[in-house]
Amino acid sequence: MSGMNSVVAGRLSVLDRFLPVWIGAAMVAGLLLGRVVPGLGDGLAEVEIDGISLPIALGLLIMMYPVLAKVCYDRLDSVTGDRRMLVGSLVLNWVVGPALMFALAWLLLPDLPEYRTGLIIVGLARCIAMVIIWNDLACGDREAAAVLVALNSIFQVAMFAVLGWFYLSVLPGWLGLEQTTIDTSPWQIAKSVLIFLGIPLLAGYLTRRLGERAKGRDWYENTLLPRLGPWALYGLLFTIVILFALQGDQITSHPWDVVRIAIPLLIYFAIMWGGGFALGAVMGLGYARTTTLAFTAAGNNFELAIAVAIATYGAASGQALAGVIGPLIEVPVLVGLVYVSLALRQHITDAVPKSKESKESIRDV
Repeated sequence: MSGMNSVVAGRLSVLDRFLPVWIGAAMVAGLLLGRVVPGLGDGLAEVEIDGISLPIALGLLIMMYPVLAKVCYDRLDSVTGDRRMLVGSLVLNWVVGPALMFALAWLLLPDLPEYRTGLIIVGLARCIAMVIIWNDLACGDREAAAVLVALNSIFQVAMFAVLGWFYLSVLPGWLGLEQTTIDTSPWQIAKSVLIFLGIPLLAGYLTRRLGERAKGRDWYENTLLPRLGPWALYGLLFTIVILFALQGDQITSHPWDVVRIAIPLLIYFAIMWGGGFALGAVMGLGYARTTTLAFTAAGNNFELAIAVAIATYGAASGQALAGVIGPLIEVPVLVGLVYVSLALRQHITDAVPKSKESKESIRDV
């Protein structure tokens, strides 16, 4: 087994082989830049259009485009026909996830109402962006990820404001707890979906359709995709640097607050990912779709959560800080879960044809 792992490692690029090192370096670089370069965070925060951070948007678009260009869109019908997975994903994302974050926020932050509210908002914003790359790194089902992310997007537009009202006002009122509200609109949520999912999804779809039509699937899979592939990780690293640079000063200035917010987040990610993985295994979805179910359950749409927190409570609020700390905890935790998932791979029979797997990057591990 060790010999096989050595052979596999030898086929990986330097970027793939030392992925945790590069992500750690990007986090440190962002923190240092935000701390030592005066005004950098404020300058980056001001580069936005209608509340959307352009540097973060650019990083996410670069990150998602190559992965969505890999999706075989002519195979999506095999995913939409899997009702067990679709129903399981909806229950995990829109019933279990928000309820779990509500419970953890109130149990672990009863004395910190601003951070508590920020975490509840994070729990309501289901992931539509970065989960794509975690799923791909863990050898999940790309087509299933595309469908589940699209499903999350539809529910996000329809349900985010409703669930926000329920978990911040109605349910606390029933339980005799402190009540609050959020200020958001369906358009604000739809705008996030259109930018962070719609643009790279359309670009990926057109790239595959036009590329295969021009030179065939063999050229597309074996020549073009290997050239596009590394850009997903370049975009990821760029996004991490920007995220940490934007909040480097706040994070290093309030270490105990970061710890208090991080504890419920760590528990949340572990339960959601573990629950999704266990559910997929019990339902017999196979490794690839089980992995996809787990990562789409664990991830959150941090850009939407931060935007809502800032619009409602202000950029300097505790709610906004809690929203920002969300992805800073999520990134290293989900990178670790990528390797946990790969380690569990041999214990789950993969129901997805092996021919669907890519031959270039960490997906060969």
